Parts: sequence; structure tokens; C-alpha cells
Amino acid sequence: MLISTLHGLVVCAGLIVAIGAQNAFVLSQGLRREHGWLVASVCALCDWLLVGLGVLGVGSLLAEQAMLLEVARWGGAAFLAWQAALALRRAWSADGLVADGASRGTWQAVLVTTLAVTLLNPQVYLETVVMLGAIGAVQPSPEGFFVGAAMASFGWFFGLVAAAGWLAPRLENPLAWRIIDGCIAIMMGWIAWRLASGAMLG
Repeated sequence: MLISTLHGLVVCAGLIVAIGAQNAFVLSQGLRREHGWLVASVCALCDWLLVGLGVLGVGSLLAEQAMLLEVARWGGAAFLAWQAALALRRAWSADGLVADGASRGTWQAVLVTTLAVTLLNPQVYLETVVMLGAIGAVQPSPEGFFVGAAMASFGWFFGLVAAAGWLAPRLENPLAWRIIDGCIAIMMGWIAWRLASGAMLG
């Protein structure tokens, strides 16, 4: 179970730690001390539910079908290799993460905006339900993979809010994101290789 948990932690971390609207929004709310913990809670909870649906639902169905499992394995390896290539591309032309300074007022308005930023992005379903579900299905312990993925999500969003004041000026530097995206590319490429070679099957 420990290996599966580590796989879940690394894969999920590699997918969510990237420049994007959701991370910029979470950081900006943390910087302004405007319902930052609510935002982090909603983002992490949505990830938890979607990853659970994928790993323990879609993934379980995939695990029962050998042909679909093979398709999922190779599709997962291809997707992760693609993510590694995208990370390398971002590292080549990193722009830095700039927090959005627009005020959103009440906690109700912030909640609605957070849900929109999180759930109206089609890629979130591809990454959590489909991609993590497929990878989780080939693990010795899908439950362990789910725990690791949930840890990565909760750790990232709550950590982003907690460290917002310290992170913001540093993440505005493109060099910081070149390093981050370079590490993401290495992680994604390594996991894609392990998935394709069958090393994550047992």
C-alpha cells in the first residue's frame, strides 16, 4: 500500500502543481486574506471527490476488464508523457504566477467563484476522474493510491494559502516556475515510463 500511496502522491502533485487559473485564484485569495481557507477547502474537497470517483469507481471498472486496463495503461503513459512535454514547454517560456487582485467580496461570492474555477474546467475531469482513475486501477492498492492523491491535493491547496505571503513575490519570478516545471516534467516522464514498462502493476 505504501508504494501505491507514494505513486498517488507524486502523480497528483505533478498534475496540480502548475500555473493555472485555479492556483492563481487560490494564491490571490490567500494574499488578500479573503476567505483563503474556504477556497482551499473547496478546491481540495472537489479534488478528493473527483479522484475518489475515478480511482474507486471508474478505476475499479477498468480493473475488471483486461483489454480496457491495457488501453488505460498505455493511454495513461501517453497522457503523462504529454504532460511532461507540456511542462518542459512551460519551463522554456515560463511567465511566473501573478495573483488576481480583483475583490470578490462575501464568502458566498467567493464560494461560487471557487466552484466555477474548479469545476468548469474540462481538464479537471480528464485528470482526476479519467487519468488518476486509470492509473489507480493498475495499482496493487487503489485505496492507497487514492490516499496519496488526496494528501497531495490537500497539502498543496492548504499549503498555498498558508504560504501565500512568502510565495507570491518569488513565484512572480519566471525562473522559479522554470525550476518547478522542470521538476514536474521529470516526475511525469519517470511515471510514464514506469506505467508503460509495467513497473506500476505490482
